[in-house]
Amino acid sequence: MLKHLLTDQDLSQEEIWKIFELTKHLKKRFQDKDFDSLEGKQKIIEQEEPLRSKSLAMIFQKPSTRTRVSFELAMTQLGGRALYLSSSDLQLSRGESIGDTARTLSRYVDGIMARVSNHQDITELAKSSSVPVINGLSDSFHPCQALTDLFTIWEKRRSLKGLTISFVGDGNNNVTNSLLLTSARLGVNLKIGCPEKYKIQGTILDLAKDDILKNKTKVEIFSDPREAVKEADVIYTDVWVSMGRTDEKERVKELAPFQANQKLLSFAKKDATVMHCLPAHRGQEITDEVIDGPNSIVFDQAENRLHVQKAILTFLLK
Repeated sequence: MLKHLLTDQDLSQEEIWKIFELTKHLKKRFQDKDFDSLEGKQKIIEQEEPLRSKSLAMIFQKPSTRTRVSFELAMTQLGGRALYLSSSDLQLSRGESIGDTARTLSRYVDGIMARVSNHQDITELAKSSSVPVINGLSDSFHPCQALTDLFTIWEKRRSLKGLTISFVGDGNNNVTNSLLLTSARLGVNLKIGCPEKYKIQGTILDLAKDDILKNKTKVEIFSDPREAVKEADVIYTDVWVSMGRTDEKERVKELAPFQANQKLLSFAKKDATVMHCLPAHRGQEITDEVIDGPNSIVFDQAENRLHVQKAILTFLLK
């Protein structure tokens, strides 16, 4: 049965845990590689290259460091091949429809990953595709990031039960949306600290409503950043000014009280871990002493994009 990953709700709780267990296995196998013997190499081919001879088309309407490198390496390490396609590489720039692009690519490749400006574009891709489509980021959702975030917390803390994540900064963006949906699906509490005009949209809360009730998840929104991080196990932030925005000065001024700095961390649990999905604007949403500090797991989080996406690709394409 054809399955896509367009939003965080395309995976059931059971499927998310299956992906987490697969991530754990693939990460360990990769780190334990034995290249010294022919027998060891053969085992790698058999056990770690489940996508041997498979291909992934990667459509990028926006440039990216982590998304491109992690997906391309993921396919390579799984034995497959990834094809990078920028907007200028496709006939979309000359007026070909998204539907025709999807139908054509489906005849060539085994899967499509797309990083798009408008979420409607990836919805249209999936509608016409006969192979799995993965949302590498849209203006509304970033499911691969949220899965990585929750996996990283689980990996570090060995359990998600009873945990509380505090997101501080812009509460109305694709990262916050996906973090809320995935947290609600897994029963992880979420506190969002942001100014009133930057709070998460009611439509996203409505999407998560059933999971919030079913899993008894607590979702709270605070205008005071100190209250938002109080008793939090994880403090998470993201850039204040997304690619293409023109209101940088206004946003930086209004979001300044929500900077992840040492003073703000003093209101959270002493062992609270710090996360950021990168790229970071050091000195704006997070300070050097916090992102480089002992509580930061930011670069473990970044590495895990590779491992989680290997599991997603295996789950959807194999």
